[in-house]
Amino acid sequence: MKVLIIDDEKSIREVLELSLEDDWTVLAAGSGDQGLEIARRENPDLILLDRMMPGKDGIATLKELRADPEIGSIPVIFLTARVQTQQLGEYEGLDVLGVLAKPFDPMTLTDEISALLAGEPG
Repeated sequence: MKVLIIDDEKSIREVLELSLEDDWTVLAAGSGDQGLEIARRENPDLILLDRMMPGKDGIATLKELRADPEIGSIPVIFLTARVQTQQLGEYEGLDVLGVLAKPFDPMTLTDEISALLAGEPG
C-alpha cells in the first residue's frame, strides 16, 4: 500500500515515515499544493493530511482533492492536535476516514490506520 503524508512539520513527516515504512510505501509532502501534485502523480492508496498548515490548510487541500476526478476518491485521514469534543464537529461531513490525534504513538500508528481503513471507529 502507498501512503502519502501531507504535513508542514518536517519532524512529524519523519516520525510518520519511520513508523509506517516497514509496512507501506511512504511518500511525503510539506504543503497542500505539493501533496496534491504528488497525489496526482503517484495515486496513493491513502493520504494522511495535517489539518493545520500555513497557506492551504488541510480542509482546503481536502476540498481540492475531492473536486479532482482523478484523485478525489483517495481515502483521507486527518492528523491534528485539535481533537477536543467540541472541535470534532469540524470533521463531520468532510468525507474522511477519521482523525488521528497528535502526538500519536508510533508503536500503534499502523494498527490505528489499519483499523480506520477497515471501517472501525477511530
